[in-house]
Amino acid sequence: MVENKILDKSVELCGVKLDNPIVPASGTFGFGEEAAEWYDINVLGAISIKGTTLHPRFGNPTPRIAETPSGLLNAVGLQNPGVEAVVTKVVPELRKVYKKPIVANVSGFSLDEYRECCRRIDEVADIIEVNISCPNVHGGGLAFGTDAAMAAKVTEEVKRVTTKPVFIKLSPNVTDIVAIARACEDAGADGLTLINTLLGMRIDTRRRRPVLANGTGGLSGAAVFPVAVRMVYQVAHACKIPIMGCGGVSSSADVIEMMMAGATAVQVGSANLRNPYASKEIIEGLDAEMERLGITSLKEIIGIV
Repeated sequence: MVENKILDKSVELCGVKLDNPIVPASGTFGFGEEAAEWYDINVLGAISIKGTTLHPRFGNPTPRIAETPSGLLNAVGLQNPGVEAVVTKVVPELRKVYKKPIVANVSGFSLDEYRECCRRIDEVADIIEVNISCPNVHGGGLAFGTDAAMAAKVTEEVKRVTTKPVFIKLSPNVTDIVAIARACEDAGADGLTLINTLLGMRIDTRRRRPVLANGTGGLSGAAVFPVAVRMVYQVAHACKIPIMGCGGVSSSADVIEMMMAGATAVQVGSANLRNPYASKEIIEGLDAEMERLGITSLKEIIGIV
């Protein structure tokens, strides 16, 4: 037990200071406006806002969500109001109630879209998180994040038009995530977020068709946590830039484990959908978990394994 000592939960991402490492993951917390009605969201280390594209998107047809043991599948389809609305309306409104760092998650279907969306959102973000799991519409539909050369190209393009730290969010649906992580680092990425969802599917056996209208969707939740920890560990040992760990985190103990694997900050995703207070409760439980393990500073355990 740690007695009579101040527990330091603060971390730093490329010069951006967080009071604690907990960041609600993009797509699981909206733009923060709903949660602000339930509790003081300033307890959060940062917020990764809902994924933003250059143009407004309605998203995929329904059903978009399917439950699975220890997780869920989603095929929402990046529904969002578009970058112009996010920059001029959404983030300014969020800033009125939230005084901590904002991570802007950006998606695109071409290099031009990534570049322009990042250029525009740079005005209002503290960190830009680039989701490269999108299909390249000019490159045969292959997701940017499944090819090291394409991942590097996206990184180079957005770095040319941004002034804020750029974190590339990596897809786990690859044979060698380390190769892609290194390609992004070499291309100038300031940090990495991993992992995004794993591709999955459920079938309605009575109707003899997929449960999701899209056919397949992204698997998230506790079921993917060991995969996320493994990938964070591998990338942390191969790259020198900071990592935001993400994937199945649902407790304070999970946060400690993810940080020991190499994450500087930890995103909480599907747990927010099951329990809107999940991120807050995880933060509240960190002191007890640190005391139990004899940890006085979270910075000291990053990548300790």
